[in-house]
Amino acid sequence: MRPRLYVGLGSFLLYSRLQTCNKSLRLWKPSDPSTIKLDLRSGVLELGTTTLFGSSAKLEETLARVHGSLSETKPVGVPPESEEIAGTFPAVAGVYGVYDQNGDLQFVGLSRNIAASVLGHRKSLPELCCSIKVGVVDDPDRTALTQAWKSWMEEHIGSTGKVPPGNESGNTTWVQQPPKKKPDLRLTPGRHVQLTVPLEELIDRLVKENKVVAFIKGSRSAPLCGFSQKVVGILESEGVEYESIDVLDEEYNQGLRETLKKYSNWPTFPQIFVNGELVGGCDIFSSMYEKGELSGLLKK
Repeated sequence: MRPRLYVGLGSFLLYSRLQTCNKSLRLWKPSDPSTIKLDLRSGVLELGTTTLFGSSAKLEETLARVHGSLSETKPVGVPPESEEIAGTFPAVAGVYGVYDQNGDLQFVGLSRNIAASVLGHRKSLPELCCSIKVGVVDDPDRTALTQAWKSWMEEHIGSTGKVPPGNESGNTTWVQQPPKKKPDLRLTPGRHVQLTVPLEELIDRLVKENKVVAFIKGSRSAPLCGFSQKVVGILESEGVEYESIDVLDEEYNQGLRETLKKYSNWPTFPQIFVNGELVGGCDIFSSMYEKGELSGLLKK
């Protein structure tokens, strides 16, 4: 499994997703939801008409060949402000290479949330974390991530004859101990306990007494759908305190899904509330994150 290419084109950040069924590569750009296609047979990247800082610009057809190698992946500069990092790097799984101000590779890592990992490195080692190469891995099980990481490591060792300093045996500078996850909230003592307060009132109290509340499928430590996993990844990359509730927990949250749909007038999950108000589901939440609008909302 080769890592997907994370491409920097001027003001645009693109990452690619291989579509094996039609041998085309779809590129997604945070600032523009339109689909951009690359024909793997001709190697032609069709950008079409794109919005650039609010103005429409016709970009010429660009010839490109896609490589998942470390050497041909373009580095992306790390913004000086922490809140900008979340909008610059994807909150998805993959491999990444960290470069210092001289352009020397310091560390190759793998992560379930690249944006959160970059943020942690920037805070702890700002002088060594100046630019990042990113390879987003499809179907990111542990084996696929490890294989992608090994391919980047082997390429670097083969070209330089040495291991990146941060990956040397015994070097723990870059290894971040994952913080202990907060437990998910339970709305009731159990399914066999009679409630003295209507479930809708419990929901209302919960969203109004906590700044950020995420109703997700599964737990924050083990989300059970891709949308819930993405929401959790974004919240953690933002470094915000939040409460999570598993809508699939029929033992302690029985009836929550249907009651919450009526309360919020929103039919799907996950659902995210900020300051007592429904923000929306994964699509709206992700769009705000990619546009850099989420940090401001979470600070209010």
